[in-house]
Amino acid sequence: MIGTLRGRLLLKRPECIVIETGGVGYEVSVPLSVLSELPDEGAEVFLFIHTNVKDDAIDLYGFLDENGRRAFRSLLGISGVGPRLALNILSGSTVEDFLRAVETEDVGLLTRIPGVGKKTAQRIILELRERLPAAGGKREAAYEDTLSALINLGYKKALAQEAVERAYRRGIREIENLLKESLKYLNR
Repeated sequence: MIGTLRGRLLLKRPECIVIETGGVGYEVSVPLSVLSELPDEGAEVFLFIHTNVKDDAIDLYGFLDENGRRAFRSLLGISGVGPRLALNILSGSTVEDFLRAVETEDVGLLTRIPGVGKKTAQRIILELRERLPAAGGKREAAYEDTLSALINLGYKKALAQEAVERAYRRGIREIENLLKESLKYLNR
C-alpha cells in the first residue's frame, strides 16, 4: 500500500494529477479543493494517499492532510458510496464544511453536491455522526483523548463533547482531571 507520496508535480488537471518520484509518475485523483491548493507544475508536493486496489486497476487518491484522507476512508465505509462519489463529496466542500454538515445534520448542504440525494445524505449523517472528528479546528491532545475515551465508554458524542467542553472552559487541561470532571457532569 502507498501511504504518502512526495515528488515533483508533473501534471495538474481536474481529472487527476501526476507526481513523479523515483523516476516513476503516479496518477493521483484529488478532490477539487486539494487541486486548488497545489502549487504550479514543476514544484514539489507531498500528499497523503489512499490506495484502492481492484481486479483491473490500482487507483490512488491524494489529500493534503490526514483529516482529508480519514474523511474519505470514512465515506468509503458507507453502503452505496464508492471512491468516485466520496471524492465528489470532498470536492463539493472543504473537509471542515463536510464535518460540520455531518455534525449539524445539514442534509441540504450535502444534497447540493452532485451525486448525493436526500437518502444518501441521511445515510452519511447517520453513519458518520458519531465517528468523525469534530469540525472547527484542532484541540489539544488531552481534549481529543478525553472525548474519545467518553465515546468509547458509550456516551453519545454530543453529550460527551458538552461535558468535556465544560471542564475545558474551567481551565482543566490534564487528561485525568478532564475525564473526572466530564464524568461528574455526565453522571448527574
